[in-house]
Amino acid sequence: MLELLRRGGPLTAGAMASRLRLNRTHAARHLRILRLAGIVEAHSAANRRVYKLKPRALGMLGDWLDLFLAEGDDRLDRLDDYLHDLQRPAVIFEADLAKISKRWKS
Repeated sequence: MLELLRRGGPLTAGAMASRLRLNRTHAARHLRILRLAGIVEAHSAANRRVYKLKPRALGMLGDWLDLFLAEGDDRLDRLDDYLHDLQRPAVIFEADLAKISKRWKS
């Protein structure tokens, strides 16, 4: 729906429902949630509601998503570092064992 509104400009719920192959009830529910979230706005035109994006709200959503994704990336980086740290002692231990076994063989 958001992509349709971004590309096609203001559209009615019926127009979006038919393009997305949804029934109108489902489309109206989605649009209601988007409207309550402040992402789209609606105005009446004759007996229809026409929906359009609120670019400022999308910008704020994009900023929040960037922060959320950056925090997730940071968490994954920390997990990766931790897992590498867990593997290091095993590598050092294996190297020490190799040295010890060489000494015993000599």
